[in-house]
Amino acid sequence: MDISPLHPAVKAGQLPIERLAGNPQLSEAEKIGELSRQFEAVLLRQILQNAQKTVIKSDLVPESAASGIYQDMVTNQLADSISKSGAFGLGRSLEQELTRQLLRGKSKEEESVEN
Repeated sequence: MDISPLHPAVKAGQLPIERLAGNPQLSEAEKIGELSRQFEAVLLRQILQNAQKTVIKSDLVPESAASGIYQDMVTNQLADSISKSGAFGLGRSLEQELTRQLLRGKSKEEESVEN
């Protein structure tokens, strides 16, 4: 009896961006979708961090390394949540454009192979 090994299902959202491109278990569409979402999250982090610089500091809340780390964690989670929800829309637009360019590149390759 020949039993094939179990391959755990890989989800694009669970992989770091460095390992995303080289994973053979993911389709090109999944790779492009996750890449676009992660790019949107990075951009949102920068926007949110710059927006927080304009907040007036309060004497009631002391500044410490712990509060800075906590605020950074909150910003990262908020950016990831917004990008996963798709509410911002930049990731979706980027995904559509990258998919269109990928399909155009493949059709040009097919034309050159035929000639």
